[in-house]
Amino acid sequence: MTFPVVGMVGGGQLARMTHEAGIPLGIRFKLLSDTPQDSAAQVVNDVVVGDYRDLETLRAFAAGCDVVTFDHEHVPTEHLRVLEAEGIPVRPGPDALVHAQDKGVMRAGLDAIGVPCPRHRIVEDPADVTRFAAEGTGFPVVLKTVRGGYDGKGVWVVRDEQQAAEPFRAGVPVLAEEKVDFARELAANVVRSPHGQAVVYPVVESIQVDGVCDTVIAPAPGLPEERALEAQRIALDIAAELGVVGHLAVELFETRDGRVLVNELAMRPHNSGHWTQDGAVTSQFANHVRAVLDLPLGDPRPRASWTVMANVLGGDYPDMYSAYLHCMARDPQLKIHMYGKDVKPGRKVGHVTTYGDDLADVRERARHAAGYLRGTITE
Repeated sequence: MTFPVVGMVGGGQLARMTHEAGIPLGIRFKLLSDTPQDSAAQVVNDVVVGDYRDLETLRAFAAGCDVVTFDHEHVPTEHLRVLEAEGIPVRPGPDALVHAQDKGVMRAGLDAIGVPCPRHRIVEDPADVTRFAAEGTGFPVVLKTVRGGYDGKGVWVVRDEQQAAEPFRAGVPVLAEEKVDFARELAANVVRSPHGQAVVYPVVESIQVDGVCDTVIAPAPGLPEERALEAQRIALDIAAELGVVGHLAVELFETRDGRVLVNELAMRPHNSGHWTQDGAVTSQFANHVRAVLDLPLGDPRPRASWTVMANVLGGDYPDMYSAYLHCMARDPQLKIHMYGKDVKPGRKVGHVTTYGDDLADVRERARHAAGYLRGTITE
């Protein structure tokens, strides 16, 4: 076999779907997973169970790989530098990935290249948060631990100095940001290869519920062309300036006064790009595989006028398979993607995608299917 081995650190659903995208290409995958029951570990043939935070485990895993990539950003930066020094291609590399690992580094890096962001700075204590608020429009203020947060975790909206005490109890640096008066959240997804080829997907609207992505609409409805192009340009500039290789998701605020501001970065396949599995000529997962192997990138254009992705969250109804009969019979064009996870309330256990020419119809089909699978809709 002369086909390369892609090593993926992390055994979640992103690794599972990236592996799926590599199968038609004959790409072999090796997985470093926390447990044998993880989403990707259920379907990848070559699985190493171990701790990604342990350098020797990482080195042993990487030794059999032609390239190493990730389904999360939590691998210690210093470990990735060791792998690079020992000749293992790491994509994205540690100099890029640290901007997705550390929100303070991210904000400093984006400032340096002139990317529009909310007003921000690192704060030392609750009194410093009050000073930060006074420098702008006052409370409320958004506080974020610089490392470790995701899906609303590690993020607080505080309305006074007393509430600001909680984030400092974690013992890690805290970033303060102005609370942006935004009309909606957007995301721009790009993929970049080592030799600098890049493709950009249509800008999408991302609808959050309780800090978790609920629905993604592609393209973002009603977004003026000049604003969509600006968001895509920002994402392409970030990928080039930071040296990103692979998929980059740039989460954005569209403000009520017509600006776009960068909220977060993710350097891996991302929930806001799941719609591309069924709605784009080449999915984010397939293009990520191509990018980390420095293959020519695929066409990112949408296949339909509208595509909607709705996350399936766990509830009190664990037998989702029995709901397939209803969902598939009701909507033969529906696409269901399940992750092999135990059903727990609020946990992302899958997603559905719908597509077509009528946005209202496409949204309703996705809403109904996700709700029926969860058990919140019963007819």
